[in-house]
Amino acid sequence: MRARVCRACSWRSAESYRRRCPLTFATVSSYHPTSHPSIPRMNCKEGRIMSTSTNEAIYRRLIEEGFNQGNLAVCDEIVAAGALEHQRGGGGDGTEGAKNTIKYLRSVFADFHITIDELVAVGDKVWARQRGGGTNVGSFAGQPPTGKTAFIDVIDVARFENGKMVEHWGVADQLGMMQALGLMRSPAART
Repeated sequence: MRARVCRACSWRSAESYRRRCPLTFATVSSYHPTSHPSIPRMNCKEGRIMSTSTNEAIYRRLIEEGFNQGNLAVCDEIVAAGALEHQRGGGGDGTEGAKNTIKYLRSVFADFHITIDELVAVGDKVWARQRGGGTNVGSFAGQPPTGKTAFIDVIDVARFENGKMVEHWGVADQLGMMQALGLMRSPAART
């Protein structure tokens, strides 16, 4: 069979490669001659991949409306009921887990706010580098409130299917937060 060639960039889809989604390398259920790595929508067996800009917008909405404004109803629209939470200490799986996380953070930090510093979307995933925090008014890590303002750096990865977040991985600088709240001494203070 003859390889298909993209007229825009000369990308070639060889027979062995053609059966894979160029965005996710997932098995493609149907192939269309215009399939190309720069085309953001494809039908894969794992689910429909939304455009990367759509996934970015959905993620931003979760942060802005859910975490920053405390609108828990947005979780029903954005987070799948069976979404998997892979972050240690997360609020649990699914829509209710996302709501639990938002409620917890907003109760521990009175003026809780997340700022997205960088956001990258590729295929069905969104990667975010962000900073969140506020004034500590509730128990954090089993410690009483300090009244201090502190921020935590977080790296998040979210996977989307059919316009909803279906998986989340998060890596938060818990040590840095504990030190900023005065709950742990920094290494420089141990002399």
